[in-house]
Amino acid sequence: MKSERLAAAPDKVRTYIDREIKLDANALVFVAPSGGADSTALLLIMKELGYKLHALHCNFHLRGEESDRDQTFVEELCRQQDVPLSVRHFNTEEYAREHGISIEMAARELRYEWFRTLSNSPLKGENTNSLPLREGRGGSSIAVAHHRDDQAETLLLNLVRGTGLRGLAAMQPEHDGIIRPLLCLSREEILAYLKSRGQTYVTDSTNLERIAQRNRLRLDVLPLLREINPLAVEHLCLASDNVRQSLLYYKKGIDAAFKEYGITESHFPLMALGSHTLLHEWLAGKGFNRAQEEEMLREAPQPSLGERNNVGKMWHSATHIVLRDRDALVQFTIHNSRIEPQIVQEIVPCIGETGPNIAYFDADLLKAPIEVRPVRNGDAFVPFGMKGRKLVSDFLTDRKVNRLEKAEQYVATCGGDIIWLIGHRSDNRFRITSATARILKLTVV
Repeated sequence: MKSERLAAAPDKVRTYIDREIKLDANALVFVAPSGGADSTALLLIMKELGYKLHALHCNFHLRGEESDRDQTFVEELCRQQDVPLSVRHFNTEEYAREHGISIEMAARELRYEWFRTLSNSPLKGENTNSLPLREGRGGSSIAVAHHRDDQAETLLLNLVRGTGLRGLAAMQPEHDGIIRPLLCLSREEILAYLKSRGQTYVTDSTNLERIAQRNRLRLDVLPLLREINPLAVEHLCLASDNVRQSLLYYKKGIDAAFKEYGITESHFPLMALGSHTLLHEWLAGKGFNRAQEEEMLREAPQPSLGERNNVGKMWHSATHIVLRDRDALVQFTIHNSRIEPQIVQEIVPCIGETGPNIAYFDADLLKAPIEVRPVRNGDAFVPFGMKGRKLVSDFLTDRKVNRLEKAEQYVATCGGDIIWLIGHRSDNRFRITSATARILKLTVV
C-alpha cells in the first residue's frame, strides 16, 4: 500500500502545479536534467503530465570522466523520451578563480545565467537539437528538480547562516521564471517513482563528500533529526510553507509602516530606527550584514544622550553605500564609473522652460568653450542673486546636500570660471540683464 502511495508522484505533482505554480497546460517547459535521480524523475513526470519539453544539460567539467558519463546518460534519456536537448559546457574552475567564489557558487551562477538567457534569445549550445518553438517563447518556464528534502536543507542552511523571514520561507515554487514542481515530493517518493518505472539514473560522487555545507546537513544533520522525529523533514517544510504563505500579509504591513514613517527606497528617517524589522527590510538584498545593521540602529535619536555627531558616517556593502545624513540614513548604489553629464547649447529668443537641468546665460559674456567637470576642492563661484564668492562645498552644505551627493557633483565652466553648479545655481556674473542681446540656453541631457 505504501509503495502505491509513493509511486503516485505524477498526480501529486499535477495537483501542486495547479495550486502553487499555475503553469499553462500548453506551456513550453525547459527541464534541467543532470542525470541524477531527482532531475531524471522531473523530466519523466513532466513528460507524463503532457507538457511540451526541452531539456538543458550543464557540463561543468568538474569530475573528469564522470561529468562526461552524466552527459552521455542525459543524451540517451532524452533520445528515449523524444525530448529535444541542449548541452552547455563550462570552464567552472576558471570562472570561480576569476570571480573569487567557491566552485559550488560558480556552478550555480553559470547554470542560472544560462537559464536566464534562454527566455529572450534563441537556443544555443554545443549540442543542440532543433525545436519548433512557439511564438512569444519569452514567457516559458525553466523547471528544476528541488524536492522537499532540499527544502528542509535550505531552511536549515539559511538558519545557521542567519536569515530573516524570506530565508525562513526557503525556496519558492515559482520565482523569476524558475519553477520547482517537485517541492511537493520527498526524496523517498522520487526514488519510489523511478523504481516503479524501472528507470535508472547516475550518482554524483561529490554528493557523498562532506566539504560543502549542504552535504553535511544532508549526510549528518537530517538523519539525526529523523532519529529525533521521523517527520522532521516534513515539519521543516511545513514551517517554510507557512512562512511563505504569510509573506504577502507581512509585506502589506511593511509597506504600510514605510508609508507611515516616510521611508523610501533611498531614505530611512532616523526616527524609524526604533524598529530593526523595518531597517532589515529596507536593507534587504543589498548585502549588508547583521553587525552593520546593529551599528545603524545605534544612530536612532536618544534625547537622554543628546544629539549624536555622526553625520557623514558610512557603511559599505559590495553593491551599496548607506550614509548617516542629518535626519536620515541615505542609501546609494555603487556605480563602477561616473557618468559625466552631457550639455546641449542653443541660442534662444527668450527665457522659456526652467528647471534644475536648465540654465540661461548672456551668451556674449562667455568668451571660451564651455566644459563640464567634477567639483574640485576649493571651487568657488558667485551664486545667482548674490554679489560675493562662495565655496561650492559651503553652498552645497547650506542646501543640505550630503557627502556622497557632493562627490557626484559636476560644474559647467567657461575658461577658468564656474558658470553653473549643475542642478543647483548658475553664476551671477553671467546672468541675463536688460542689456543682453543673445541668450544661451544650457540643458543637461
